[in-house]
Amino acid sequence: MSREEALAIVETAVDKREDELVDLRRDLHAHPELAWQERRSTDLVSHHLDEVGWRVTSTGDSGLVADLGDGEGPRVALRADLDALPVTDTTSDPWRSQVPGVAHACGHDVHTTALLGAGLALAEVHAAGRLAGRVRLLFQPGEEVMPGGAERLIELGALDDVGRIFCLHCDPTIDVGHVGLREGPVTGAADALEIRLHGAGGHTSRPHLTEDLTFALAKIVTELPAILSRRLDPRVGVSVVWGRLEAGRAINVIPEAGTLAGTVRMLDAVAWSGMEERISRHVAEIVAPYGVEAAVTYRRGVPPVVNDAVSVSLLGRAVADILGTSGRVPTSQSLGGEDFAWYLTQVPGAMGRLGTREPGGPTYDIHQGNLRIDEGATAIGAKVLAAAAVGAL
Repeated sequence: MSREEALAIVETAVDKREDELVDLRRDLHAHPELAWQERRSTDLVSHHLDEVGWRVTSTGDSGLVADLGDGEGPRVALRADLDALPVTDTTSDPWRSQVPGVAHACGHDVHTTALLGAGLALAEVHAAGRLAGRVRLLFQPGEEVMPGGAERLIELGALDDVGRIFCLHCDPTIDVGHVGLREGPVTGAADALEIRLHGAGGHTSRPHLTEDLTFALAKIVTELPAILSRRLDPRVGVSVVWGRLEAGRAINVIPEAGTLAGTVRMLDAVAWSGMEERISRHVAEIVAPYGVEAAVTYRRGVPPVVNDAVSVSLLGRAVADILGTSGRVPTSQSLGGEDFAWYLTQVPGAMGRLGTREPGGPTYDIHQGNLRIDEGATAIGAKVLAAAAVGAL
């Protein structure tokens, strides 16, 4: 059973379907669906996989798991996310979003189509008797919300008997024809933090007769990030950034209540596990001199994506098989959240960054309505994912 033969089947299978994959990606892009509403996308994927022999299982109103291969051999999983964002598509492409205020501004249409292409190719590998184990495809709903679809799929047993898992994420800062890889933390934990203060308000001419809540809020804004930067190892990479501050309406009134909210991000999974207790303690310490009461609401979002070294090596070999050794490029860490991290708390795996920038073209940013991708990235992603499965088996 030759790995080279299996890879040759993968390349041929994707090449002959490349135009079809481009059309499928355009169709998904034109019909984006928000988290937990990805029914049309699920039906489209299910139809194509069922036709070539995958065993498809629904995961609810949207999303699916598909299996290929028999016996007790090793099982590798590949994952894509289906949902779009509540963002307006500002491109002028003929396949721009037809749904007002909703767009595939994070490239999930590429992820879905690439994984579908990999599934179609792997079906041919299996039919030729060249699949050395079992493969599971996870088409996950709800990546862009918290809690997300990864947790639901894990609860439904999507990782049962899975020994390793891979995914690709679009990166518009990397040229098409390249995949960014990195061992260890790649994305950050991303949590939501809200702090509500209550105290005796009063006139601004007599702050000594009040519990100066606005001043206490301001102290949290500056001191909480400062304390964390000195009480944690700098390699944790913790970042507290505020997005909302509300307190009072009149310039001469110290209010009785106020709210501060933002995000907490970091690269270290161990520090992340104890962050809620640590922040609650530090907030209490900061406001104690001012007599106000603090209520901390800490909502855990996702852990950091921590790429396993062996999985990175396997994915890197797949990239080299498809794109040559120059196709693998280093990638930087990001504090953006990605719920693929939940799978990696259960099994080893790796996330690669799929280059989508047209060489010499503009650099776009994800989660923006003007995001455009070089359409050659879809077939490349399909080949790399399929090759990763072949190599891991």
